[in-house]
Amino acid sequence: MTDRQALDAARLEPWLAANVPGYAGPLDIARFQGGQSNPTFRLTTPAATYVLRRKPAGEVLPSAHAVDREFRVLRALHGTDVPVARPLALCTDPGVIGSMFYVMDYVDGRIFWDQSLPGLAPAERGALYDAMNATIAALHRLDWQALGLADYGRPGNYLARQVARWTKQYRASETEPIEAMDRLIDWLPAHLPAREVPALVHGDFRMDNLIFHPTEPRVVAVLDWELSTLGDALADFGYHAMSWRIPPNGFRGIGGLDLAALGIPNEADYVAAWCRRTGQSFPVPDWEVYLVFGMFRIAAILQGVLKRGLVGSASSAQAIEHGSRGRAVAAQAWEMARTLG
Repeated sequence: MTDRQALDAARLEPWLAANVPGYAGPLDIARFQGGQSNPTFRLTTPAATYVLRRKPAGEVLPSAHAVDREFRVLRALHGTDVPVARPLALCTDPGVIGSMFYVMDYVDGRIFWDQSLPGLAPAERGALYDAMNATIAALHRLDWQALGLADYGRPGNYLARQVARWTKQYRASETEPIEAMDRLIDWLPAHLPAREVPALVHGDFRMDNLIFHPTEPRVVAVLDWELSTLGDALADFGYHAMSWRIPPNGFRGIGGLDLAALGIPNEADYVAAWCRRTGQSFPVPDWEVYLVFGMFRIAAILQGVLKRGLVGSASSAQAIEHGSRGRAVAAQAWEMARTLG
């Protein structure tokens, strides 16, 4: 753990006692490893375990790491068909630990970083993928207005705004030229689908952002809502499904693997299942464009991870290694775009 991201228990504990119902120390703090965004910590007391997510200390991009938005959407979703950890308290005063943070319940379960799910039986792999599909479909079916999220984003023109946003974020974190990103920035605005399916979108729905039940093929919590907003379900699902195109040595990909032998559904079957659950038509028109957009977006996100690693504000010691993968993802996206004209 870097000193910049460490928690000051002496300052944190009085705040917990005043704001988290039932809190009683003493407090033990441990850093979760693996995440590239908001530093996340396990808080353990004799009677309970909590999770704290904070905005990174140090220099960050404007509008990034919005833990207050995460807290708001968790409050709205708790108790719906989309499982989330119960949010407990939000602190917007950076004077407590150096940046904004929130505390939620700890959810026990399994997190899979390798989407090929090594060590599991084919039938279990298939069941876990089906549970993941059912969860993102449940998200896209939610009545976000009834949940009090009508002002959580701006429905309409989502893809164009996303391309503009991630172009700006990429430029702000650019460390060296990436020709494929420059080409995608020119290509995408002219090729975006006109159709949108308004929905609450997660923005970074991946298997490693899910907690599965310890023994059952069931999602018990969806994590990392930092990028959630009102947007386009097709774009959100396309970003999720790009894993079927990205190779394992890319970023969380299963592209090129023998999916049938592994028991993992192929891309067409997985997309068809989501369409069936959400009432969308299959095949999805302009599907390849959604995948190109998703790859462009993750390449921009990875560039931000790389920049944070280089300036020392990253939440993971592996930030430079992970962030460097954005170049290959961008190159693959541009190759796909070229075939589409």
